[in-house]
Amino acid sequence: MNPSGLSPVPEDDAAVEVSRVELRRPDTVMPAYAAKPRGARPNTPGVVVVMHIWGIDEPIREVVRRFAKAGFAAIAPDLYSRFRAPGGDGEADISKFRPFLEKLQNAQVDGDLRAAALWLKTAHPQGKVGVAGFCNGGATALRQAIDNDDVFAADAVWYGKVSGIDGSRIRMPIVGNYGEKDTSIPPDTVRAFRKILRAPSDIAIYPTSGHAFFDHTRPAYVPVAAEDSWRRTIAFLTKYLKS
Repeated sequence: MNPSGLSPVPEDDAAVEVSRVELRRPDTVMPAYAAKPRGARPNTPGVVVVMHIWGIDEPIREVVRRFAKAGFAAIAPDLYSRFRAPGGDGEADISKFRPFLEKLQNAQVDGDLRAAALWLKTAHPQGKVGVAGFCNGGATALRQAIDNDDVFAADAVWYGKVSGIDGSRIRMPIVGNYGEKDTSIPPDTVRAFRKILRAPSDIAIYPTSGHAFFDHTRPAYVPVAAEDSWRRTIAFLTKYLKS
């Protein structure tokens, strides 16, 4: 299966340039996976991709490449790199990753994502930068609309929890993708969040989908919802990052 029901974007795709980079942080050197459109310019917009619980596995790497093919420079920092977490490729046991997820601290993660955004801004100084995330990474991405609203210009969320986020404080454009059958994020909480948003937004709740419907490597994958969520997200980010 391919993410979003679209053709895969392999590392050797002629339209993208893939790199593995390092972000210097006060306490560590953090590896990150990056990709950009071939022939990217100073005004190429960027997206910081926040990993899901499985870390920087192939679905996240392909999202980075997919953003690049859509015309965005993208980078996914390895937020687990301080803890020697296992790789997520081919893993089915989520319990292996929960201890590492629990070690992540909001302030530290906010700094890591800010560093990734500044890396993009250094490479493309005239380009706006957005943030996107999946699952726990979606919740983290959503938090950036408040915590790092001076570096990010738009926010894309796939099934990230809205509890604890004061939507009335958000001024950043938000595109959100949720599932009606998601037992971990009650859809009524998403509807309530959507109602109090004052920023430009496009929050969809897919009736046939549950959690993790975008992840083509796992059983929750729903091709129709994944494809539509990608289409809407790219249209939204194009409007707010490329203008």
